[in-house]
Amino acid sequence: MSSPAFRGTPTGALTGATIGFFIGFGAVSLFGPTADSFIEAMQLSPSQVGLLVSVPMLTGSLLRIPFGAWVDSTGGKLPFLVLLCLSVVGIAGLYGMLLTLYPDRLDQSHYPLLLLFGALGGCGIATFSVGIGQVSYWFPRQRQGWALAAYAGFGNTSPGLVAVILPLIIAGWGLWAAYLISLVIVVTGIGLYFRLGQNAWYFQARKGGTGPEESRSLAREQGQEIFPQRSAMRTLAESAVEWRTWPLVGLYFTTFGGFLALTTWLPTYWQSYFGVSHWTAVCLTAGFSLFSSLIRVPGGGWSDRAGGEAVATVSLLVLLAGSVVVGFSANPWLSAVALFAVAAGMGVNNAAVFRMVPSYVPDSVGGASGWVGGLGALGGFAVPPLLGFTAEWLGPAGYARGYLVYAVLALICLGLTALLRAIPPRSVESAA
Repeated sequence: MSSPAFRGTPTGALTGATIGFFIGFGAVSLFGPTADSFIEAMQLSPSQVGLLVSVPMLTGSLLRIPFGAWVDSTGGKLPFLVLLCLSVVGIAGLYGMLLTLYPDRLDQSHYPLLLLFGALGGCGIATFSVGIGQVSYWFPRQRQGWALAAYAGFGNTSPGLVAVILPLIIAGWGLWAAYLISLVIVVTGIGLYFRLGQNAWYFQARKGGTGPEESRSLAREQGQEIFPQRSAMRTLAESAVEWRTWPLVGLYFTTFGGFLALTTWLPTYWQSYFGVSHWTAVCLTAGFSLFSSLIRVPGGGWSDRAGGEAVATVSLLVLLAGSVVVGFSANPWLSAVALFAVAAGMGVNNAAVFRMVPSYVPDSVGGASGWVGGLGALGGFAVPPLLGFTAEWLGPAGYARGYLVYAVLALICLGLTALLRAIPPRSVESAA
């Protein structure tokens, strides 16, 4: 059996996917740091601002499900590029609007178009589940935790960086320049991903015309251990039937959805409860985002060594303790320390969850990644209204008490993790 001319390496594919996700995920902050400019120019109501800020995240979350499943049919490169190109269309549209209409001619009549371009820009966020599947097929099981944590951890740093850098660009060169620079960065990132983000060996062999079984044999010779189903719909159905997918969705809803929720809520918390300045709130929020993202990387290594379930349990206990302290603290220094504990618990648990996905659903990694990543990210929409309602209901103290929502979610997730530990995944031999 002659081997085809395989391209790429696991490290190169991981680098390419991380770069692609980094530039795509930056769209989480597509409108947040610029909202004040649009409010002033278009006289937007609070509800309009809320929808505007959330639209990119909503699009990116929901598209994770079908695009994550698509990986199992063709490999990650095509769906990744489609999402990034749609994001370019959205950001280019926003830049064009600002260049021609901002500030004097931009008004309420342009709001629907603003939402449309924001929704397209948010397509890049969906690259997360695509990259999870793509990276998973490149790496052996014993390195899954580290590889997926490095991918997600470094990629997740972009919203924190954007939240700090975008206002500086706006202050120096104007609103239109911020979107022009974003556009240039995304286009450059697409070029880098196109060069580095190769599909795993099985998909390369299939594209070359080799049959499924022969492609599996050739890929196994290269070291590939995990293989997909043959259709996107099948991989979604198979992963949905696997009951272990849904506890993982719950865990990810709490910690990644919670991470997204706090990146949007923390500035309000710091300014409304403690009265800090705008830039202090921005820096504290960026620190939370970056720390939670970067600790995900060693969290993946810990999950490889100790097991995803054990690491998830410890990280959820840290999240529980941190959220209880924040919920009752009226001291800004104590609250800051406790919030960094919350960040650590969230980041490490996120790594543990995706260490478990290939073990629990080895035949449908893309589909399971889509369900977990897509539905889990919706926590970013469900939690902020609860935090806001608590603040409205209890007054100023409610800004702190709202964090007890995370204590309740952490307790639920500890129960889900105990269930997963009680019924272990299939062995490597049976999964293969």
